[in-house]
Amino acid sequence: MSGRTDPNAASEVEESVIQDCEECVAPAEAFSVIANETRLSILEALWKAPERPVSFSELRREVGMTDSAQFNYHLKQLTDQFVVGTDEGYDFRSAGKKVVRAILAGSFNENPEMGPFEVDGTCADCGARLQAFYEDDMLTIECTDCAKRHGRYPFPPGGLNDRTREEILDAFNQRVRHLHCLAADGVCPECNGRMTTTITRDDDDRLGLEVRVDHECEQCRHSLYSAVGLSLLDQSDVVTYHRDHGVDLCTKPYWDLAWCVSDEYTTVLSADPWKILVEIPLDDEVLSVTLDGDLNVLELERTCESSEEARAMSD
Repeated sequence: MSGRTDPNAASEVEESVIQDCEECVAPAEAFSVIANETRLSILEALWKAPERPVSFSELRREVGMTDSAQFNYHLKQLTDQFVVGTDEGYDFRSAGKKVVRAILAGSFNENPEMGPFEVDGTCADCGARLQAFYEDDMLTIECTDCAKRHGRYPFPPGGLNDRTREEILDAFNQRVRHLHCLAADGVCPECNGRMTTTITRDDDDRLGLEVRVDHECEQCRHSLYSAVGLSLLDQSDVVTYHRDHGVDLCTKPYWDLAWCVSDEYTTVLSADPWKILVEIPLDDEVLSVTLDGDLNVLELERTCESSEEARAMSD
């Protein structure tokens, strides 16, 4: 299971697509505006302000610039694109907040590494221990023995700050769920563009599965891949089924659920059209979920394993 922007697909996007802008500020110009320490200090002062809008004099005092004319010049450069001026003072526009948040996330100016370190849980394929490591702004969980990946996703460096390793893994678990939930709803988690979802044979062995789910953004080409079962993490009947067995599926690490990261419990019933069965065993019961090619639930059935075994023996 993984999430990334495909570099090969991205290279197909012509340079003019991201640089030409007839009805907005040219991207090169927009980035040049914030490439200045004073302007970044203004954005920081706005961010730290207990209340907004902030008056001109208060903002200048927080930045620590005595030259009013010089300060006004830099503030004007930010106005309209990153900052908005009102009768009460100055406030953020959405783009200004995004700049500050990107810096706080470490997306532009940090490149930490971490690990490998042990992860609670065992490999869905071979049962060996799992480990995690962080590099290139990606957090990866994989088997220490067979090297099967149980997830590799973007995780901004700011997510490592002031967290223990256990807390980092908890945050990563929730982030992965959020990424796939957005993608399944047709919204790209990177650019908010239109995301398409398809089921395909894993012939290029990206995840080592028989079939996988592909989410791809039509705008920025960001892509996410997963086992079919991962799409059921927030399905209400699946959540209720786990609750009935004393399991909080909302906090359970997805990599500790074999039906989320492997196809051991997945059966292709039909490929044209797609019809896929995911069986989720808990204690002495099995929840059988049948999905179509759009990941819509077609059928749900809860059965006792004992009755299944008896039926198999009679057959």
